[in-house]
Amino acid sequence: MKQTDLSRWNTLLILGGAATMLSLAMGMRQSFGLLQPHMIRDIGITAADFSLAIAIQNIVWGATQPFMGIFADRHGARPVALFGVVVYAIGLGFAVTATSAWSVTLGMGLCVGLALSCTASNIAMSVTAKTVSPAKRSMAMGSVSALGSLGLTLASPLAQHLISTSGWQTALIGFLGLASVMLPAAWMASRADKIKVPAPLGAAQTVTQAIQEALGHKGYVVLAIAFFVCGLQLVFITTHLPTYLDICGIDPSVGSTALALVGLFNVMGSYLFGWLGGLYSKRFLLGGIYVLRSIFIAAYFVVPPTPTSTLVFAAAMGTLWLGVVPLVSGLVIHLFGLRYMATLSGVAFLSHQVGSFIGAWGGGLIYSRLGNYDLAWQGAVAIGLAAGLFQMTMNIQPSARILAERNPAAPA
Repeated sequence: MKQTDLSRWNTLLILGGAATMLSLAMGMRQSFGLLQPHMIRDIGITAADFSLAIAIQNIVWGATQPFMGIFADRHGARPVALFGVVVYAIGLGFAVTATSAWSVTLGMGLCVGLALSCTASNIAMSVTAKTVSPAKRSMAMGSVSALGSLGLTLASPLAQHLISTSGWQTALIGFLGLASVMLPAAWMASRADKIKVPAPLGAAQTVTQAIQEALGHKGYVVLAIAFFVCGLQLVFITTHLPTYLDICGIDPSVGSTALALVGLFNVMGSYLFGWLGGLYSKRFLLGGIYVLRSIFIAAYFVVPPTPTSTLVFAAAMGTLWLGVVPLVSGLVIHLFGLRYMATLSGVAFLSHQVGSFIGAWGGGLIYSRLGNYDLAWQGAVAIGLAAGLFQMTMNIQPSARILAERNPAAPA
């Protein structure tokens, strides 16, 4: 089947499934920070223990993402996505019955990390890119990323309500209900497996050759290194903002409302940057996101927080949250084509998840050692400013292979 053979209804089903799967996978994962103060008190773990579990989640996600991308490129998204939903549910089951740090790490760390590599942005963007024409690709990826943000606006208030009324275990049971919705969504999204990607004009490329080509491209290396800061900043905020508000004496409902606002404004931001990415330089837009995030983090943490400043901060960060996804995916396709998009996006994503590991564990470690988050947010700001400027220098010339395919009549 070709893209042109899809009816409008079938296209909407695939994109809707991808957005729903992404939305719930990310929404639950980004709400785990709301559980931290309660799990610390009830189980007897420390902030560093919880942070390490989330850090392991991120590093497992990053380490397995390239392999899941390779499998999806070879065998399709369906087996990957369905496997991820099942593992996500198993991880939540371990977390519900957790009585020690190791069980939290096994469930929320190892299992959820593996599940995210199968159900989150990499697979969703690969499905989306296959489903729409190149002219509509940036806008479509921005739209799916935007709709994928709605999960946080659902999962965060749901979790806080259930925590307040019935306890954190009930909140995780509620998440199991959301995970069950991911199953049909993953099935619908993976109907994109039937779409055939046009074969390259030259000799067929193996996955090893594709990775070697990418790692030899200076622009791709810059993209991957700068992607590190995205993970560091976002996971630091989702993991530690609720605890930061708790130690500042602010009502827990402010934390859940802030996370919901992140998801809500992310809808507008992701759509906006998907649209802008089709009109303007993706590398400058991406670098600008990193710089603006750093400025907002500094402005928020430099003075004692209030409920109002927290909600304004959440709205500002939400606008810049997942707008990076269509930009990074679009740059990968621009440089190397569509054939190994899931694989190459996954390799770049490993850098993102190393940043996530440091943002989660490092933030908890700094707080446990120093009793405050000052050094953590200052580091996030400094690294973010440097990465944003670095990103703007990226070489965006496609690989020699792609240039030859797009301009077969041009001289070598």
